[in-house]
Amino acid sequence: MNKDEFLAKYAVNRENTDSVKWDGMQAKYGRTDLLPMWIADTEFKIPQAAQDALNKRVKHGAFGYSFPDQEYYQAYFTWQKERYGIELHEEWMRFGTGVVQSLSTMIQILTQKDDAVMVLQPVYSPFMDVIEQNKRKLVVSNLINKQGHYKLDLDDMRQKMEANQVKVLIFCNPHNPIGRVWSEEELNAVLELCREEQVIVFSDEIHHDLMIDGSKFTSALSVRDGYYRDNLVVFDAPSKTFNMAGLLNSHVIIPNPQLMKRYDEYAAITKAPAGSVMGRTAAQAAYQDGADWLEGLLATVSANYHYLKDTFKCELPEVIVSPLEGTYLAWIDFSALVPEEDLEEVVQDKAKLAVDFGSWFGESGAGHIRLNLATTPENVQQAVQNLIAAVKNYQE
Repeated sequence: MNKDEFLAKYAVNRENTDSVKWDGMQAKYGRTDLLPMWIADTEFKIPQAAQDALNKRVKHGAFGYSFPDQEYYQAYFTWQKERYGIELHEEWMRFGTGVVQSLSTMIQILTQKDDAVMVLQPVYSPFMDVIEQNKRKLVVSNLINKQGHYKLDLDDMRQKMEANQVKVLIFCNPHNPIGRVWSEEELNAVLELCREEQVIVFSDEIHHDLMIDGSKFTSALSVRDGYYRDNLVVFDAPSKTFNMAGLLNSHVIIPNPQLMKRYDEYAAITKAPAGSVMGRTAAQAAYQDGADWLEGLLATVSANYHYLKDTFKCELPEVIVSPLEGTYLAWIDFSALVPEEDLEEVVQDKAKLAVDFGSWFGESGAGHIRLNLATTPENVQQAVQNLIAAVKNYQE
């Protein structure tokens, strides 16, 4: 499906639908007069096949206790195998209501109070929240930023792992917010370091279907033909791929049977949530028949990204837009033009945009904003033009 067909069929107005992104701005920003380009969901309906599956389930009318059936596993496993070469097995799979919820559960299972957990900043802020709210020690290794191009600092990671006796690394691939898709070589280096330092890897791969302009995704599960699987827990969900966050269905993939035993024992005690029937119903249909929809979404995001990047290059060449390899989130550095202390005024008060500010992702994100591109071209064009006008006005 091309971009125009996708937009004609699936673009939707989400105002006054209890949307956090649109109707929750008062709570987040203290105002409602902004164009929302922040939280990572989209202005697009889910695939038609998923809508039809939900309607069929609703028509049936009964919503008692349920479990994932063989068709669900087959749909999801086939999607992963055919697109990314990921081999999965039913005994590795558990379900949650969302990746952050499952991350929090795994931190409680595999670490103790005051244990150290590492993140690589700038990174998705709920990672830090679940570490600190669970009374664990947050350890930060900053990614190396060279004019918007990011790479790992393995020496810094090793030094801090050893100095803090780090127990877990929360790793993000594709990396939110910088848009990097880590190569197999980079993944191997991280996984080998963690094996040597006896650090368990939690790999958040929720954005893995969102490959932009031909980027290639490699799962941590596949590195060296699965060599690191025993030291690995992988989290993903259909929520980012198909705009299904509100349907509360995510995957926890635990290949190590000893770790799985600990997960099951803890889940039995806490009665941890295990997804939802409607979430599985929609996801199964999307995995079976949603590839064309995803093609349309990615074409839309790519066009929005190139418009943003090319327009800034022409109008404000000092602005650095990081290469978008994966996710639908643009990472934009305004530090050459607007100091950190004035960025909120320029972006929020002058450009009238609700965005995620870079400092929310860690100190190394200062001077940046994260802008959601999974929306209509009109919204992206308005946001870009508002930003250009606000920055130029600030400079005068």
